[in-house]
Amino acid sequence: MSLVVRVAEVTEETPQIRALRLVREDGAPFTPYEAGAHIDVTGPTGVLRQYSLCSPPDDAASLLIAVKREPRSRGGSAALHQVGPGDRLEIGEPRNLLSLAEKADRHILVAGGIGITPLLSMAYRLHARGSRFELHYFARSRREAAFVALLEERAAFRDRVRLRFGVPREEQRALLAGAAAAAGPGCHVYTCGPQGFMEQVVSVFAPVVGEDRVHIEHFAAAEADTADDRAFTVELDTGEAFEVPVGRSILSVLEENGIDVFKSCEEGVCGSCVSGVLDGTPDHRDNCLSAADKASGSQMALCVSRARSDRLVIELY
Repeated sequence: MSLVVRVAEVTEETPQIRALRLVREDGAPFTPYEAGAHIDVTGPTGVLRQYSLCSPPDDAASLLIAVKREPRSRGGSAALHQVGPGDRLEIGEPRNLLSLAEKADRHILVAGGIGITPLLSMAYRLHARGSRFELHYFARSRREAAFVALLEERAAFRDRVRLRFGVPREEQRALLAGAAAAAGPGCHVYTCGPQGFMEQVVSVFAPVVGEDRVHIEHFAAAEADTADDRAFTVELDTGEAFEVPVGRSILSVLEENGIDVFKSCEEGVCGSCVSGVLDGTPDHRDNCLSAADKASGSQMALCVSRARSDRLVIELY
């Protein structure tokens, strides 16, 4: 369900990142969302993109998103860098792929650049419920880091934040290793940022806390090797079956045959089209399912993933 919102305030966090505070056009309050969630945002050009929510999850008055202007933007981030107070946008309901582990006795949040956005809402939630946590924020420079004043001045974060500015990638590992050394078996780690940065976080923390306790939020689609792609059959639990040729996605084939599938990014990032797998072996190519989800083979993202078996039987959620 989409909702019309109005831009109430714009804050230029860095030369490339601006924060937009959104309020409902009808004046009604927002429903509290789960920390780590993101929303679909349709801007003035009609381009739909996903942005993490970085306001306190229980703030019913407004939602906050941060938009980084990307040099290779296809119109989404550039358009949102032109809107101002009073402009109207369309948003979807919050969805979550980066949830806090309820039974963790400690949480370590590790952000790189614009990856601070989903982790900021998680920090708000952890503070509100009195959980043990720390936030490590890496950025190229103080000037290029969003929400620095908030992180330094707000009492909720001040003593739990470690700001790491201008640290080269090859030197980040030692700092991460120091944080990992203090992580106990009940600790969960959450990271968001550039792909190489997150891979390094996983390589440092997974041997200490376990791979299933390192949670990742992706902003970009995975690079897929399509050289060995082949056609396969996808069958719905209703009995309808369709051929998926090389170069076509399951999602596009289903839509072509009149099957309604919920979708958003169509890049394997947002998780909108994730569906159940009843039989067959998926070839996972998404950046939204966890390693455990992929290993189970019980669900897959229909927009990018394919099949390792000749036949897949799926259940649409």
